Amino acid sequence: MQYRKLAGTELDLSVITFGAWAAGGWMWGGTERKDAIDAIRASYDLGVNTIDTAPIYGQGTSEEIVGEAVDGIPRDKVFILTKYGMRWDLAKGDFAFRSNDNSGRAIEIYKYAGRESIVKECEDSLRRLRTDYIDLYQIHWPDSTTPIQESMEAVAQLIQQGKVRYAGVCNYNAAQLAEASNYVDVISNQVPYSMVKRGIEAELVPYCIENDKSILAYSPMERGLLTGKMKPGHTFAAGDHRANNYFFSAENLRRINIFLEKIKPIADSKEISLSQLTLLWTLAQPGITVALAGARNAEQAVQNAKAIDAALSPDELAFVTAQLDQLALVKPNE
Repeated sequence: MQYRKLAGTELDLSVITFGAWAAGGWMWGGTERKDAIDAIRASYDLGVNTIDTAPIYGQGTSEEIVGEAVDGIPRDKVFILTKYGMRWDLAKGDFAFRSNDNSGRAIEIYKYAGRESIVKECEDSLRRLRTDYIDLYQIHWPDSTTPIQESMEAVAQLIQQGKVRYAGVCNYNAAQLAEASNYVDVISNQVPYSMVKRGIEAELVPYCIENDKSILAYSPMERGLLTGKMKPGHTFAAGDHRANNYFFSAENLRRINIFLEKIKPIADSKEISLSQLTLLWTLAQPGITVALAGARNAEQAVQNAKAIDAALSPDELAFVTAQLDQLALVKPNE
């Protein structure tokens, strides 16, 4: 495994970070708890020392699974990243969307990061994770109803209390990140980034490089789109959030698969999968510190972790990017 320091800290994060959204089952058509625990432990055995989760993932389920999976591992040998600011049990803040929990019960999700909510969420997360501190505590989404100052000062207080080591944000633009940094030392921004979602390259990446902020790239495989396993007509399980996402339309799946066929010879020459090639490309991009890779079983987790056993040459990276530049996906209303 390879490791990179989280900006401004002594934390050496595995470049492949275990993303535990799917492990929680919610919006992924369910999951098996034992499989998810085995996936995390298999990752750890291969050097993956960093796990990213959130309360909203399964409404506590993902954090509970992470807590069980790392129980028995020396606490200083694993870095636990979690989040705050998405409530399913409180109708306050920005309404986000309606969903169903893992039992099928209808729930409403709100983006809310008020001071009292953050304190409560932190205590709940510590209990579910079976730990007395969180390595990186991140606001999950911007909350327009709460001043950034209030949210960040609440996290600063948790850092002073020893319940949180470092502050991060998720899904913030450069201006929001700059403002948040006025009130607490924000060391990272977790944002979506993949071969087909590269919008952060225009402004956010340059800002983070210039200001020494880490970027944690989530959904680098675009939720399975770039694995080569999905063909036009793919059927998703009930409750899978991808079913109505335009990325997964039949036409876009057709175009993606044409692109993947063009770069597959590189993967074949290295005896790696398209998923592993995708992770390598992501980690080679400027400003990217780690890539979050989800897995719902040990086999997937092992494949993700082993991606870094290979490497891409500058020419190979340039070829992949050139093919990407020719890829045009159909967006809604087009």
